[in-house]
Amino acid sequence: MPGRRSRSPEEGGGKIADVPAASLPSTIVAASCQLELAIGQVDANRAAAAAAVRSAADAGAQLVVLPELTPSGYVFESLAEAVALAEPLDGPTVRSWSRLAAELDLVVVGGICEAPPDGRPRNTSVVVDRDGLRAAYHKVHLWGDEPDFFTPGSLAPPVVDTALGRVATMVCYDLEFPEWVRLAALQGADVLAAPTNWPAEPVRAAPTPIEVVRVQAGASTNRMAIVAADRCGVERGVEWTGGSCIVAATGHLVAGPPPQPGPAVLVGELHLGLVKDKRTGPRNDALGDRRPELYGPLSR
Repeated sequence: MPGRRSRSPEEGGGKIADVPAASLPSTIVAASCQLELAIGQVDANRAAAAAAVRSAADAGAQLVVLPELTPSGYVFESLAEAVALAEPLDGPTVRSWSRLAAELDLVVVGGICEAPPDGRPRNTSVVVDRDGLRAAYHKVHLWGDEPDFFTPGSLAPPVVDTALGRVATMVCYDLEFPEWVRLAALQGADVLAAPTNWPAEPVRAAPTPIEVVRVQAGASTNRMAIVAADRCGVERGVEWTGGSCIVAATGHLVAGPPPQPGPAVLVGELHLGLVKDKRTGPRNDALGDRRPELYGPLSR
């Protein structure tokens, strides 16, 4: 059976790679690494991420997801600070994650503040594996003050063929747009990996944060597994939700969110057979039952 091809980096996808379908696993072990990071503490943040990746690998993880803007931190005081903390795709963070992925035979997805050739930085999620950088996605839906610091992306979430299956990525607020999550599913994603920085709500929804509920809904309605890695702690007065989670294609929580605030490495098994089978009943299909001809207003 022929393999499937990922899109080119220029299209927002990864390097062209043929993966024989027969060689893909029926289950994978995923990890969501919830980290306490600090704005501007780049070396310490990178070290915390590397330690979490190694801990996840020791627990058997094959796919490891890290938070949004891991090395830089999130709460910038000025555009100048964001520019100073930005780094290129061939910079130290992506090189470090690529080395870890090669050494430990992992797929690693994480967020960085990307320095562009010109203009404002990008809020970027990267996908790396043993072959290096496979995709770089620029956050499309910017939250809060982010337009003051970032240029929004304009390309669809990439879906990359890996040894684990088809891995898509987007960033945080992107998850709140059902059309965007469905787009990844329609492109054949098995797992959606989402670096996030979810600010805590004034009143936390008990027992499950609303951000996690949205992830569960997105997984269930698309029959697609989703792994979200969140922040914890407080940064410049902003408290983070700590809502990291691993969600099966049925929408059920496989792991998370952590019961107590603080750093955590969540590990869980995802059954890709649930992803491949989009049936939701004897006569129903999550994607096949769509009526796109009636959805015109959604594109306005």
